[in-house]
Order: sequence, then structure tokens, then C-alpha cells
Amino acid sequence: MKRRDFLTSSVAGTVGAGLAGTSAEALADAGLRQSAAPPRRILIAGGGFGTAFIRYMAELTGKPRPKLLYLPTASADSPQGIINWYRACAPLSVEPSHQVSFIASTQQPRGWDEVLLSVDGIVCSGGNTLNQQVIWKAHGIDAILRQAWDRGIVLGGASAGSLCWFEEGTTDSRPKDLSTVQCLGFLKGSHCPHYDAEPGRRPLYHKLIGSGQMKPGYACDNDAGIYFEDNTVKRVVATRADADVFHVSLVDGKVVEKPLPADRIA
Repeated sequence: MKRRDFLTSSVAGTVGAGLAGTSAEALADAGLRQSAAPPRRILIAGGGFGTAFIRYMAELTGKPRPKLLYLPTASADSPQGIINWYRACAPLSVEPSHQVSFIASTQQPRGWDEVLLSVDGIVCSGGNTLNQQVIWKAHGIDAILRQAWDRGIVLGGASAGSLCWFEEGTTDSRPKDLSTVQCLGFLKGSHCPHYDAEPGRRPLYHKLIGSGQMKPGYACDNDAGIYFEDNTVKRVVATRADADVFHVSLVDGKVVEKPLPADRIA
């Protein structure tokens, strides 16, 4: 027997001996555990992703002191928004950071992937969703965010930071009137943030879904939101009693709001 064949045979025999007496079901379960991907997780709010939502995101990571990154592209990297981020994180056992999008290569030593894939959670700011999407696509950040999602890094945000994960939704990103915007499509269907805070949101969302121009989806008041695993609603949460979440769809030709009861978080 050639040496290479002998080694191959010996290794196979050792592995086989180790598995002897193991049921097919047990072997299958072991294989599934090894190959199972982490859940893909997104935590959104209709508006107001403050300390309570950040605390909940930190819990979702399962880490004792998770690394949470703020991505303020939609706000044009607002300095005040970045300050507010660190203030909101201050009471928590987290390691906060931020990554601006308006950069120069001489001052940005790490690639987008090196930054965004090295953390446990990413919170995207509110602001102009249309501009956010254009900038992300130009830089390839959209593709890296999908990698982050696939790896189980918890994604989230409010307003533009919630809308960005869906296929489409209502936005104030253009002059004069509320309109629609196409987004990343990680979460299927549509989204309407600020459902209770901006008077034009609800009637426009009903009109678009009622006419078939927009897919059914989720409407969130400010201070209320949803935790998704993949595309499944795992928990609805709110930081005040009168903040609501609805699934909005077309049933027998009529727009129907289905309330989704929320748990209070603080």
C-alpha cells in the first residue's frame, strides 16, 4: 500500500471508529448544529432609538459588553447626532463607536468591511433615506451590511434607520411632499415610520397599499418598534404605553390595520 493511501485509510478508520455506535439521527443533528447559521437580526423603531432600544440591542447580541457602532450616513454624519449617540450609550455596558461616510482615504485607514464586520451591532441614524441609500450603494456599504446581517450582527435604527432595511416605504427625502423610496430589501414588504408623529404618513401609507402601489408592511409609531429574526416578527416593543405598531395590508379590497401588542422596555 502506498504511504498516501495508508494515511488516508488510517484517518478514515479512526474517524469511523469514533463514530461507531452513533445513530444516524445524532450524526444528522451534529451536522446541522455545525452548519447552522446564526439568526439574522434587525431591531427597528418608528422614531426615537434611544437608550432603551440600545440596551435591548445589546442584550440581543448575547455579549457582556458588546461593540455597537453608529452609522450616521442619513444625517450627513451630523456631529450632534454622534454626540447624542455616545450620550445614549453612556449608562450602558457597551463599547460604542461610530463610522462616518464622508471620508478621505488619508484619514480612513480601514476598509468598510474591516469596520462594519468587526462589531456586534450597527445602529443607523435617522435623516434622508434616499441620500443614505445612494451613498451606501456608491461605496458598497449596502453589500457589507448584508454580510453583517448574514453573520448575525444585530442591525437596527429608527426613521431612516428603520426604513432602510425594508424593500420600500414612505419617506420625506424629497422636496415638497412625502413620497416612496426603495431600500435594501433585507426585510420583505414595506415600512412606515413616524406613524403617529407626522400627519401625512398614515393616509399616504393607506393610499399606497390600498392602490397596490406598495406592498403590505409594518407601521411604527415613534418609540415603538419590532425585533425581527430573518423575516419573522419575534417581539414588538415600546418605551411608552401609547406607542403602537401595526401590520397594514389589503383585505377584501380594504386597508386593514392589525395592531401588534407591544412589550414595554426601559
